[in-house]
Amino acid sequence: MKVITIKQPFASLIAAGIKEYEFRTWKTKYRGEILIHAGKGINRKAMKKFESFGLEYPTGCIIAKVNLTDCVLIDQNMRIKLQEENELVYSSIIKHTDWNGYGFKLEQVKRIKPIPINGKLSLWDFDGPVELESDS
Repeated sequence: MKVITIKQPFASLIAAGIKEYEFRTWKTKYRGEILIHAGKGINRKAMKKFESFGLEYPTGCIIAKVNLTDCVLIDQNMRIKLQEENELVYSSIIKHTDWNGYGFKLEQVKRIKPIPINGKLSLWDFDGPVELESDS
């Protein structure tokens, strides 16, 4: 299964269903299931910004499975859409109008039992077992 490594707190925001887009300077034609890997990198400024969410922020492990359904160019119209959807979560993309890149649309989020593993650049492959977290 494909995996993407994402810094914290953004990986946990995706795993919680709060952040529906992941941003990259490159586009992908891949569509389908993808695992979310919480990298060892931490964005401390963003951690402070989202501390009120009360989430856990593990690092160095795969924490969720999602469906990558689209890859959209981040233009002014998309920035307006992101502002309407969640201005707090997407504020850095909304404000940086000179940034050119793509948003990976992530849907059908399922938390999994964390799998400790080192991350990699771009999309990478993982062929080990994945166990969903129980809702109890």
